[in-house]
Amino acid sequence: MSHCEKVDGMKIPDKETDGYVFNHIMLRIKDPIKSLDFYSKIMGMRMVKKIDFPSMKFSLYFLGNLTDDEVKTAPQDSYERTIWAFRQKGLLELTHNWGSETDESVKFHDGNSEPKGFGHLCFSVPDVYAACKRFEAYKMEFIKKPDDGSMKPLAFVKDPDGYWIEIIEAKATANIAKKLGKI
Repeated sequence: MSHCEKVDGMKIPDKETDGYVFNHIMLRIKDPIKSLDFYSKIMGMRMVKKIDFPSMKFSLYFLGNLTDDEVKTAPQDSYERTIWAFRQKGLLELTHNWGSETDESVKFHDGNSEPKGFGHLCFSVPDVYAACKRFEAYKMEFIKKPDDGSMKPLAFVKDPDGYWIEIIEAKATANIAKKLGKI
């Protein structure tokens, strides 16, 4: 086994890691109605699995960019669908603590102010400009529009909880790396 690309510090994965899958990243959300509307209608994600924990008063929403065929072949049985969900790659988990939607004191750190940490999610789209035109129609908040700054064309928008989302076009972003970076 080898790496896709050699980089100093990268080691060959231990054989024992065969079968490890990056399953999801979690974001805390204030209002599931707003966040689910945003990630489904605007960002094209579908519900993979919802799990409620009534005794602890929170819900988990696992979202993915599934194709129609993947939706059709997903298990319908709740337990089997849960197992299937936890085997998927690259899901977004939204965690909602019940009651936070009406609690004005609930705020989340986006990771882009001090102390910095988490930075952003990223969606690859077929056309950054067309996507941004849609985002403007939805009155989304932009951090960076496609033609701002030296990295053109890529954009950053905010989700309902203020998390940053990078919007890229694969070839255009590779061209940015070729022009400004060292690839």
